[in-house]
Amino acid sequence: MKPDFSKYSDLLVPAIIQDELTDRVLMLGYMNEKALQQTEETGKVTFYSRSKQRLWTKGESSGNYLYLKSILMDCDADCLLIKACPAGPVCHSGSDTCFNESNPAFNLAKLEAVIKERKDQPAAASYTSSLFAKGINKIAQKVGEEAVELVIESKDNDREKFLGEAADLLFHYLVLLQAKGSSLDEVIKTLAVRHK
Repeated sequence: MKPDFSKYSDLLVPAIIQDELTDRVLMLGYMNEKALQQTEETGKVTFYSRSKQRLWTKGESSGNYLYLKSILMDCDADCLLIKACPAGPVCHSGSDTCFNESNPAFNLAKLEAVIKERKDQPAAASYTSSLFAKGINKIAQKVGEEAVELVIESKDNDREKFLGEAADLLFHYLVLLQAKGSSLDEVIKTLAVRHK
């Protein structure tokens, strides 16, 4: 990948930063060739700061780094889309994004990523890792148990218990998907096909 830095008189291409899991646009920065190279080498998103007139790694003073996940180039080779995982608020104002939008700290994509990590890198104290260790039959059984518990709670009027059982079922369902080598995104695509 080689952006055409020469299209700009200052040799800086715009770099749009997007949260890898939420798809929320976090900020816009500018990169020269050295900033792009440093980003690729270190895994931390680095820009060329026009105000500081130097390379600047996002988070170098706050610790709120942007950890690189992927880099895409647009069709004209003069703009970058960088997908990253933020270590904290992105904006110097303390906001999640430089556009003053909320970027949820927790969502299903992040939960799915944690479940995958517990599968790929088991931890002794992790309930999720213990499920994977017990195998597909135990995981499928847990999904069935949680489904029955949700049905039972749905007949009562205790909203908190109902939501707790709904969360348990959803969690174990995501574990089952991971155990089967599938993802929630694949299920959503299947639903989208049916919707057509």
